[in-house]
Amino acid sequence: MVADVGGKLQSEGRLRPVDLARGHGLSTQAVRNYEEAGILPAAGRTPHGYRVYTPVHASALRAFLALLPGHGHRTATAIMRAVNEGAVEDAFRLVDESHAELLGDRRTLQAVERALRDLDPAAVSETVVQTGSGSGGTFIGPLAGRLGIRPATLRKWERAGLVRPHRDALTGYRVYDEAAVRDALLTHQLRRGGYLLEQIAPLIAQVREAGGLEPLEDALRDWRSRLSARGRAMLAGAAELDAYLRERG
Repeated sequence: MVADVGGKLQSEGRLRPVDLARGHGLSTQAVRNYEEAGILPAAGRTPHGYRVYTPVHASALRAFLALLPGHGHRTATAIMRAVNEGAVEDAFRLVDESHAELLGDRRTLQAVERALRDLDPAAVSETVVQTGSGSGGTFIGPLAGRLGIRPATLRKWERAGLVRPHRDALTGYRVYDEAAVRDALLTHQLRRGGYLLEQIAPLIAQVREAGGLEPLEDALRDWRSRLSARGRAMLAGAAELDAYLRERG
């Protein structure tokens, strides 16, 4: 009897929660949750109180699931809510903001790649040799002079955690070893590119975690691949969102 009712509903363009769920590997509870969250428009009800969905709900679900990989759960949810509430311009703004964020990430990646091209290990070693104190590093004055900045700037970078000199045991002066010189050179390159200290900090952390510049190349390739995948996902999400808007009329 249930199967007959289900067939009748589908033949009339009416869908049960299970009909929506099965096609996307979801549970019926997930479909209900999406409706309650405003991701799907409100469902109709049978005289007995059962939810009844339509092809419009199926299109909404496809749009939401397509938006997820490119925009993330929070933004995808906000986009669908805006559409379902009739605030289509707000939905477009949210899409635009995601694209702007992706563009910012691409520009950051390009800046890091340029900085790394100009900052090979030989350049770091050369800087240490040219400004070195003979104690396995260089002091703040010579390093600042090499970079064309004031010592106070290096101290500011140190307070921000971007550069980590150690103290000479006898004099108490700051000593910048190769790792500290590397971080100072990379920070300098990125600052020249217009990046703020708080934007540079996670990149310096990646260099340290990778163990230097050369191992970071793998991380940059992965970063580039993830940005490309996100851009492609945004295209797929836009197509399904457009289809949903057309379905809504």
